[in-house]
Amino acid sequence: MSDENKSSSVPSAGEPVATRSAAPMWIIVTTLVLLFIGGIYFDRHSGWFNPKVYAPYTSAENLEGFQPQSGAAAALARGKKTYEAVCGICHGPDGLGKPGQAPPLAGSEWVVAKGFNRLAHIPLMGLAGNIKVAGKDWSMNMAAMGAALPDDDLAAVLTYIRSAWGNQASAVEGDDIKKIRSGMGGGSQPMTHDMLMAMPE
Repeated sequence: MSDENKSSSVPSAGEPVATRSAAPMWIIVTTLVLLFIGGIYFDRHSGWFNPKVYAPYTSAENLEGFQPQSGAAAALARGKKTYEAVCGICHGPDGLGKPGQAPPLAGSEWVVAKGFNRLAHIPLMGLAGNIKVAGKDWSMNMAAMGAALPDDDLAAVLTYIRSAWGNQASAVEGDDIKKIRSGMGGGSQPMTHDMLMAMPE
């Protein structure tokens, strides 16, 4: 090899030379910490590391919603489903009602009253005329949306709205609705505010 070739392979004094060096420890530690935090996040927000959860479910909470229910939990689930299909169209899935259309059920004095006799008559008979709800006047023309529902389903709906959205009131049983329905006779006239107030709570 000529002297010219030898000199060209040796870097001159002004050129940088690549050398091997260990990665800084802080980069390794930071990477491990981020991987650990990411693992915790996915474990809590997905079913990836949970042996109880399999596709297509994404979390234990999601899976819980599909488990068979019984007792009060089953009644509330049925009440919510029926409410969303029959009542939620006007009163909203959040129970806040719709301006000019339907009053709120969340925090309504009619819903959280000690008794549910007046409340049950509204879906069974319908409602017409002016009524005050949560301090606001409403002009109502509500059909008897609950008249065709079985007693247990209407009871489940009333139980749901009396316990949802921060409401705290007692449950309603199917036998309660049956008793109220049998005491109504064959009347089909919608209820008014005065008619409701004239009956026991």
